[in-house]
This record gives sequence, C-alpha cells and structure tokens, in this order.
Amino acid sequence: MISVLVVAHEPLATALIHCTRHVFGRLPSQVAALDVVPDEDPAAALKAARDLAARVNDGSGLVVLTDLFGATPARIAVQLAEPGRVAVFHGANLPLLLKLLNYRRSVPLEDLVDKLQASLEASIGLVTPAMAQAENS
Repeated sequence: MISVLVVAHEPLATALIHCTRHVFGRLPSQVAALDVVPDEDPAAALKAARDLAARVNDGSGLVVLTDLFGATPARIAVQLAEPGRVAVFHGANLPLLLKLLNYRRSVPLEDLVDKLQASLEASIGLVTPAMAQAENS
C-alpha cells in the first residue's frame, strides 16, 4: 500500500490527517504528519521527515503532500522526492488527501500520481450561486 506523509506549516499537517477520521471513522494506517514550526532548523526538520518517511513506507511508494511551494515545508518535502518511488505534491488540501487515501491501495504509484494530478483542479474552486442553491436544497 502506498504510504502518505504530509509536511506543512504547524498545525496543518496534523489537522489534515485528523480530518480524515471524520470521513473514515478512524485514522488511516501508513500515514504520518510533520508540522514545521516557525524558526525550526531545516536540517532537523529534514531528518524528521526522512525518519517519518522510512517509518511509514513499506516499499510500495510514498506520496508527500506539502502546503505552500517555496516555503520551508515544501523545500523539505522536495528533498524527499525520488522518481518512481516518492512523489511530492504541493497545495495540500483535504480533497486531495482523501482521494489519495481512497486510491492508494488499488493502483501503483505512477497511476496514483496521474489520478491525483488530474483531480487537482477539481479540489478547489469558486462556489457559484447555482452550486450553493443545490447544496441548500
């Protein structure tokens, strides 16, 4: 099963993982969070990220989600990337994490990366008046 590591500004990584409990009724396995605190030593955070990645990854592949490209958590996450073994996505959000958790058991890493990439545009958008009305009916 493909593993998941969320690396984000504190407390977002842990919060995203805990939100999955509302959907699945439990915390998923082979998932870890690294909340990067202000003024954290990047080398120490990278070591923590590598340790977490090694702990959750069983060799089936790892997807790392990070929040803001260019910020410290993303710079840490990018250093974990390994083509064909570890994929890194920026712009982490709950819809992306849920899709990742839903498909990670059934498809290989390459296919999962394609599915996630294809779903990114649908995971965020403007709520139109028609959508709001349909949601409230």
